[in-house]
Amino acid sequence: MILDIGFETMPREDLEAIILRRLKATIDRVYANVAFYRKKFEENNLTPNDIKSLEDLKRIPFTVKEDLRDNYPFGMFAVPMDNVVRIHASSGTTGKPTVVGYTARDVNTWAELMARSLAAGGATRGDIIHNAYGYGLFTGGLGIHYGAEKLGASVIPVSGGNTKRQIVIMKDFGPTILTATPSYALHLAEVAEDVGVSFKDFKFKYGIFGAEPWSENMREEIERKLNLVAVDIYGLSEVIGPGVAIECHEAKQGLHIFEDHFIPEIINPATGEVLPYGETGELVFTTITKEAFPVIRYRTRDITSLNPEPCICGRTHIRMNKVSGRTDDMLIIRGVNVFPSQIESVLMEMEEVEPHYQLIVDREDKLDTLTVLLEVGERLFSDEVKHLQERERTIAKNIKDYLGVSAKVKLVEPKVIARSEGKAVRVIDNRKL
Repeated sequence: MILDIGFETMPREDLEAIILRRLKATIDRVYANVAFYRKKFEENNLTPNDIKSLEDLKRIPFTVKEDLRDNYPFGMFAVPMDNVVRIHASSGTTGKPTVVGYTARDVNTWAELMARSLAAGGATRGDIIHNAYGYGLFTGGLGIHYGAEKLGASVIPVSGGNTKRQIVIMKDFGPTILTATPSYALHLAEVAEDVGVSFKDFKFKYGIFGAEPWSENMREEIERKLNLVAVDIYGLSEVIGPGVAIECHEAKQGLHIFEDHFIPEIINPATGEVLPYGETGELVFTTITKEAFPVIRYRTRDITSLNPEPCICGRTHIRMNKVSGRTDDMLIIRGVNVFPSQIESVLMEMEEVEPHYQLIVDREDKLDTLTVLLEVGERLFSDEVKHLQERERTIAKNIKDYLGVSAKVKLVEPKVIARSEGKAVRVIDNRKL
């Protein structure tokens, strides 16, 4: 379903004219109202009048998360505080939280983008959406919520947690769309099985999952265990929240970026060089419709690539491939770059393993070590020790063959690894402690 035919199927030439007009207006606004950006322009001998084409965007320096923290809490806002009707923030677990603001118009824009996202993911006005994303300072829950209402669907604002109660609600209320992080979706399936309930008895058609990288193998696992079609959604609070991009349920071949609101680029994360379509690098976004908290060339740290080819669904917007990892999640093990999602892809190819794992990185005798904890089914765990050890060696060999990194694999019984109601904790890096 295409919710906004005008923008989503627009010819590239017409779309780029709108993008440029909106970009120029955004540049004028941040230059006039945000001291950080005005200083950046002046340091690079730029004025808003120098941005005459989309190509000129490359002349503007990048914005990084540390810039947002340095201007904590409201230094990056482009409107007076009495125009800000909503404030969200990150958890701040790695430093000061990043704070983002919304005007009333921003909130409406966000709701429209999320309605378009939900429609692309298979939702319609007649659906009931079970929203298990967290509410509060995290943008996920409220973003989905307002988008569902904008679409005209019914929404159950259940948030995360109280998992057994969620299973009861699914059974009694009959929701047809599930929204959650992929790891929590699998936890829901696990708890349902524990209480003797099958997702095959529920009415779900589609699941819209995001907020953490997840592999194609995990998609297959989710679809099998939850008996629905799993669609990937992308967003981050610094850009607007969820609703920046989403897969269409027709193709599931890349996430459509809503270019009438966001300009994407891919750069070499080491050099900052802009890369051509198809090459993998770090995703960068410029917002072109936000009022309270616009960002110019914001480095997301997410690793992906861009595909400009039109989709079978009819949308003409550029698509981004599934995020394979983050530059700040990347592990360097004895000189080899490894993303958790790469290891996940290897693990999910093995039979009789559960989709729950954790990577523990340590340093012994000045050498990095990687231990992979992986849950297995009850039957496999009850096998003789020698059979478990053989399986551990096989998995370790597969990781070595696929990724070129040595790992110690430890198979553990079901439910040993802690579950999360939000984003899963995949990595424990003891080298940082």
